[in-house]
Amino acid sequence: MSFDNLFANLRSRKMLSTSVILFTLAMGVVIGTVITGAVGAAREQVAPGATPLSIPAPAQLSSAFVQVAKMVGPTVVNINVESTIKHPVTQRRSPQGRQQAPQSPQSPRNPDEFQDFFDRFFGGQGGGGEGGPAGDIKQRSLGSGIVVDPKGYILTNRHVVYGESDKAADRVRVKLAGDATQYVAKVIGVDEDTDLAVIKIEPKKPLVAAKMGNSEGMNVGDWVLAIGSPFGLDATVTAGIISAKGRDSRDIPSLSSFQHFLQTDAAINPGNSGGPLVNMAGEVIGVNTAIITNHGSYEGVGFALPSSTAVQVYNQIIKNGRVMRGSIGIEFTPENNPSALRVYAGNREGVMVSRVLAKRPAEKAGVLPGDVILSVDGVPTPTGNDLVAKISDTPIGQSVKLHLLRDGKEMDLRCEVGDRIKVLDETGDGSGAGPDKPDSEPQDAAAVK
Repeated sequence: MSFDNLFANLRSRKMLSTSVILFTLAMGVVIGTVITGAVGAAREQVAPGATPLSIPAPAQLSSAFVQVAKMVGPTVVNINVESTIKHPVTQRRSPQGRQQAPQSPQSPRNPDEFQDFFDRFFGGQGGGGEGGPAGDIKQRSLGSGIVVDPKGYILTNRHVVYGESDKAADRVRVKLAGDATQYVAKVIGVDEDTDLAVIKIEPKKPLVAAKMGNSEGMNVGDWVLAIGSPFGLDATVTAGIISAKGRDSRDIPSLSSFQHFLQTDAAINPGNSGGPLVNMAGEVIGVNTAIITNHGSYEGVGFALPSSTAVQVYNQIIKNGRVMRGSIGIEFTPENNPSALRVYAGNREGVMVSRVLAKRPAEKAGVLPGDVILSVDGVPTPTGNDLVAKISDTPIGQSVKLHLLRDGKEMDLRCEVGDRIKVLDETGDGSGAGPDKPDSEPQDAAAVK
């Protein structure tokens, strides 16, 4: 066999082998396709018309929390307070001959004092203090605050800077995020009815201020973050949702008529008082104020004063040094008495007057005990909170129309709205030092010009 013939023979064999391999692969592909189709057809027959499920990209909720924390964190401050509580001690001997220790001013005197364990923190740690001259107690407490103006104005809770006393603390110091400096703060003004206060420091440079949001736009179920200094641990961030809205004195009797809280399950503990509750846009929609607890710390129910109220209070404090609210000088039962309303108002919804203060606007207008106020300037007042809200928001000195029911007859009276502090002052000196009214302002409080 010649060399050419041998080479041609080898080449033909190689081509044959290649052809066999390619044919085998092709048959494998065809068979695999047929089997896959058969399996797919079998699966489709189990649940005809069913759409296969798919796994979406991982949700970036945690990233949203991170961004909000970075945005708001620099605006949250730690507040350290030192107070002197006047507490004269009377030494008594027990039957066993041992001296009895004085009761702590931060401890309730009976289990019902805070309305079923409604714990108002009073500045965070609470209770810690040292004895002083004549039995005085030096008390230290912690809280949080929100920078709302680059010039150093801070919004916080009144109980953070006042505690249980009727005057500002001896010393209020503020520590900014990322700054070890302790700044001495001045109390600009307080509002007992909403438990808010405005303080000011002199920063070395303009501060980062928080952005205030609209709490009216929040809904039950919305995500929120609480930021503050629980137990003195600065810059602590916790997450939760809005659990309820409009918690007021009908739900918690110890609240004032001006407190309508957002409820949240974000962890709030002693020391969080005065810190922000923020939405996922990084806006402050509440000021953390209180918790309900059996043990003095977080149990899943916390309360924040809505930003819609906080902004109004802040603006009045920086303008007037205090919040000016209207009043006409009447008293009424917080809860409407169905039996009384059936007798006096024929089951109409309204607020029944139980007492009219002498020489006050309501008496001068002719309002009598037993009258049922149905509306003010055409706005229905089915509850006491509705009546208080309408009157308190009316400019002082302005006259309103009271539409009321007396002895089964409807009538209208014109009544001038007075300054709430002066109207409710029963000392007669106009100082506002009587019962059932806000405390007087701190000595150094002044309107910001």
